[in-house]
Amino acid sequence: MRRARMLGTFLKPDVEELIAHKDWASLRDVLLDLDPPDVAEVLEDLPPEDSGILFRLLPRDRAATVFEYLPLDQQTELIGTLGTEQLMAVLNEMAPDDRTRLFEELPAEVTRRALATLNPEELKVARQLLGYPERSAGRYMTPDYLAVRPGMTAAEALEYIRQNAKKSETLNVVFVTDERGYLLDDLRLATLVLARPDQPVGELNDRHLVSIPATAPRDQVVAEFEKYDRVALPVTDSQGVLVGIITVDDVLDVAEEEATEDIQKMGGMAALEAPYMESGFVDMVRKRAGWLAVLFLGEMLTATAMGHFEHEIARAVVLATFLPLIISSGGNSGSQATSLIIRSLAVRELELKDWWRVFVRELGSGTVLGLILALIGMARILAWQRLGLHDYGPHALAIALAVGGSLVGVVLLGTLAGSMLPFVLRRVGFDPATASAPAVATLVDVGGLVIYFTLASIALGRIEPP
Repeated sequence: MRRARMLGTFLKPDVEELIAHKDWASLRDVLLDLDPPDVAEVLEDLPPEDSGILFRLLPRDRAATVFEYLPLDQQTELIGTLGTEQLMAVLNEMAPDDRTRLFEELPAEVTRRALATLNPEELKVARQLLGYPERSAGRYMTPDYLAVRPGMTAAEALEYIRQNAKKSETLNVVFVTDERGYLLDDLRLATLVLARPDQPVGELNDRHLVSIPATAPRDQVVAEFEKYDRVALPVTDSQGVLVGIITVDDVLDVAEEEATEDIQKMGGMAALEAPYMESGFVDMVRKRAGWLAVLFLGEMLTATAMGHFEHEIARAVVLATFLPLIISSGGNSGSQATSLIIRSLAVRELELKDWWRVFVRELGSGTVLGLILALIGMARILAWQRLGLHDYGPHALAIALAVGGSLVGVVLLGTLAGSMLPFVLRRVGFDPATASAPAVATLVDVGGLVIYFTLASIALGRIEPP
């Protein structure tokens, strides 16, 4: 990637100059000397009108390969500028799984136009893949794979592979199916190469067979690849018939999409369905307004709590000075705990049954973290009083104790809320990522106020309001 970016940056001025001079022959020669990922990098850095010109200079087969390396938003732009003949060439040459993801991003009218350019065989494949539930394994699989029969010898299987290699997405794995298409086994190519030429394929077995249901959600797909460390996994229907395969490069794209959604949810918003710059203004507001409104309603409880403790504030106005310090400490500890637990649940380091162990662990760590902050806060109050930097009056020690005790309680509350909320959401069937830092912070704000002013009321109980 670094090489591609450096190369694209280096070539960009030359390409722009050649475009300005309309030196199409030289441009074509420059592009033909580059690898497809490098050509895609050059196109990505150019304005849409220039990238469209360059793309039309590429030969058909090379254009389809370069097209697959472009980001989805730029693919969508190019689709609208290509003529019917060139669009037909590009889409028919694309890998079925990459083409399906492109169709998912296109507007309905553009998708219909694109589908109309496919030949009958590719159209059948496209409709089949689009027929699976959105974000399921079926949408990410490709029907381009090699399958051999168990009755073949190793020599016959290798000859079959040599004759049909161009039809497969990967040659690293060969699948064994019976006459009805039922998946029996998967074999690494090395196993076939090293086997005796006369040895039946059905007798070869180099590892445990793992498959993915076509209707499995995409997070399960990522989990299966992480667990079994494969470069490709077969996808089967409900009857066990092999319908396609998913390769590791597609899983990397899925993992990136999953991580992006989780990060957006943790930020206190619904996940965007398109890249940031491609999302419409109304859609952007709609995705963010819901969570903001919920959090705002939650924060209204903060005002209610403060109104309940007006008497305590009147007795020592200085209490309000430390309120942001205490509340933010609880929110920060909650954000830390939430991030740790959500990630651990996502990578299956933790299961629902581990909630009690996590609770005990966070109870101890939250207490220690609170004590550390409490000592720092109390030392600051007493030091400022001693050095004359701020006069807290005759009750400086009581204020320090109230602040210190509150820090312990609020940090502990934030840690426990942040660590337990993801478990609760997972238990009721929601995505743990929705246990966002803002949601935990809202809970801590209200609880922190109650803890702080309750302890302050106890510590400063004998003070009369001025």
